[in-house]
Amino acid sequence: MKQFRFFTVLAVAICLVAALFTGCSNNSKPEDETPVRVLTLKGPTGLGMVQLMDENANGKTANKYEFTICGSPDEIKTEIIAGRYDIAAVPINLASALYNKTEGGLKIAAVNTLGVLYILENGDSIKSVADLKGKTIGATGEGSTPEYVLNYILRANGLEPGVDVTVEYYAEHEELAKRIIGGMCDIGMLPQPNVTAVLAKKDTVRIAIDLTEEWEKVDETGSALTQGCVVVSKTFAENNGKKLDSFLAEYKTSAEFANKNPEQAGQLSAKFGVVPDAAIAAAAIPKCNICFFAGDEMKAKASGMLGVLFSADPKSIGGKLPGNDFYYGVK
Repeated sequence: MKQFRFFTVLAVAICLVAALFTGCSNNSKPEDETPVRVLTLKGPTGLGMVQLMDENANGKTANKYEFTICGSPDEIKTEIIAGRYDIAAVPINLASALYNKTEGGLKIAAVNTLGVLYILENGDSIKSVADLKGKTIGATGEGSTPEYVLNYILRANGLEPGVDVTVEYYAEHEELAKRIIGGMCDIGMLPQPNVTAVLAKKDTVRIAIDLTEEWEKVDETGSALTQGCVVVSKTFAENNGKKLDSFLAEYKTSAEFANKNPEQAGQLSAKFGVVPDAAIAAAAIPKCNICFFAGDEMKAKASGMLGVLFSADPKSIGGKLPGNDFYYGVK
């Protein structure tokens, strides 16, 4: 009888020790330590992510992330088509085009950047869109969102591009910025942070028109001048719901951090190469319209913008408007 009790106690002790070690093992090594692959672009699209990048580098995030910063939309497009990502921050028109190209292989999970386009003037004569009549505007983004946004706003104000207003397009933001600084272009449309860089170098240049404000004046869809968004691989969303929800919560916090702490966010931006100049990044952040909209609010803002782009040029969003399954978390 005593021998039976001894073995019973021994068995219980062994089970307790095994359970203890199993618990310790689970606490120190999660079931899935595979890093979440996140792509973003240099510039405004990535500015809302810099605090999350820093938290990840210090091991303070719910997920382990692998960030890749791409220099151009074409570069990030290549990575997404190749499937070398889980989550990506991209221009809104590219999100739709990739949804169509991959036959629904990705979803939009959040809107992260509203309008970053501004019309600058070397002078003080442009007070409204109407004042652009008969003028020549230097611009970038021909055949993409900036051109369609500018045309939409001009037409909504009774001005026909190419007739009432001449628009001269340049291939690079830097080229146009240099022309404005050098006095060779008096009126120019640029995105942030290029706008801030020009203002820092030429004190006679000012922001004449905020295209985000002008969009809100004429928009009848209930949308917004949506320029950047966060997309997620359909496969990742279906198989890693908890990881995705953790990312979105942490990303929202990061975007709020950037808006509330532009100087600190500017330093982190330089640290991670999103906008290399910390001072320019810090000064630009308040005018970059960094945001976080998910669910139905995300859909309202994104779908209205895509509708405008589709009307301007169906090819700009991949030939057709995306279906409802494009919108993550929306029924």
